[in-house]
Amino acid sequence: MTSPKLPKPSDLKSAAQAAVETAQSAVETAQAVANSAMRIPPASAQLAVQLPDLIENLAVATERLNTTIDRTERYLAMADPMFRTMDRLLPQLEALVATGNDVFRMLSNIPGLSKFNPFAARPTDDRGTG
Repeated sequence: MTSPKLPKPSDLKSAAQAAVETAQSAVETAQAVANSAMRIPPASAQLAVQLPDLIENLAVATERLNTTIDRTERYLAMADPMFRTMDRLLPQLEALVATGNDVFRMLSNIPGLSKFNPFAARPTDDRGTG
């Protein structure tokens, strides 16, 4: 049987030097890649870091907005009969107020009525005289 070949110390030394050189080359390459990747402006890098949280907040805000819109639509649907009734009543109420204003205007033109009703009196000037 033959004995396995044992490496010489010089072979071990040259293999170790080659490994060190390869490791140094890999480190230099990694540093070059890292330096080129780090040319991103700081504000952009900070925005990129915050982007997942911003998207999550946007999703939450959108969900809240959708809930609020749904709730508002339900309230308006419940109030719709009241709005239709008010639309029918408002012209009548406006006519009633106009009639009341006409009656008040006619009564205030009657001489001597202000003596019986202080609301029918004409406005006074700053000295309190009529």
